[in-house]
Amino acid sequence: MKRYHRNFRNRLIRRFLDTREGRNLLIQAISPRTLSMTADLGDHVMTFVPSDYIGRSIFAKGHFDRDHVGRVLDVMRERGLPTAGKVLLELGGNIGSHTVYFALTEAFARIVTVEPDPRNYPLLLANVAQNGFAGIVTAVNCAAGEAEGELDFYLHPSNYGRSSPVRRNGTDERISVPVRPVPAILEEAGVRPDDVGLVWMDIEGYEPIDIRSMRSLMARRVPIYTEFSPEFYQPGQAEAFVQILARYYEDCLVYFEDVATPTKVRDIPIGREQLDILLLP
Repeated sequence: MKRYHRNFRNRLIRRFLDTREGRNLLIQAISPRTLSMTADLGDHVMTFVPSDYIGRSIFAKGHFDRDHVGRVLDVMRERGLPTAGKVLLELGGNIGSHTVYFALTEAFARIVTVEPDPRNYPLLLANVAQNGFAGIVTAVNCAAGEAEGELDFYLHPSNYGRSSPVRRNGTDERISVPVRPVPAILEEAGVRPDDVGLVWMDIEGYEPIDIRSMRSLMARRVPIYTEFSPEFYQPGQAEAFVQILARYYEDCLVYFEDVATPTKVRDIPIGREQLDILLLP
């Protein structure tokens, strides 16, 4: 009888822990001494740090903003924007979650993903390799910027996706990382500007600086999906960023709370804390 009750109890616990609420409770309870975990998420596996915000989200929900990949590719298909045979340039690859999501779609022939955080980069390599995408993904361990050299980079202690060249608070650890212009990154990867079908940019407030090294791509009006984060910009930087974008693009989609609004680039709202923007040719 005791064995029966124990087995019944364990089945109930396992059933609960396989719900989103149960997984969230479980991941929150894991000791920070656990340095990494690997989860089977159905069509892929993902290795992550359980104390990191993105890792906890992946474990609890089974993904991290995977729907953003689908909504961008849907727009590109609807508008006849080519992806077959093209290269995805991902700036801010983090641990490779979106790298893997894009690779699973088989929409692009190659992916070049750039990630400066030394905590994320080994996980990015591991996730690309263990999902069988090492042959199509080129990972680069640096920041993207205007000029070659070194860059101060601030490590967020509990959300590795928030690490950035832009300092947020006094608890962020400052390190130095290599920085390379986008044209140099592409050249070393053997990618011509004409080959790039989409730029995916998630670099936590550094967008106005990084965009300056992408003039060759913008001149070709390559679609760019980017965060737009006025809360992290210097005074006047949001307006200047919009002005640069408006020189090359006329139309975009602005995503706020998952609602897409067609907008002229010159009219991108700069009063919001953060938006996602898809710049369209």
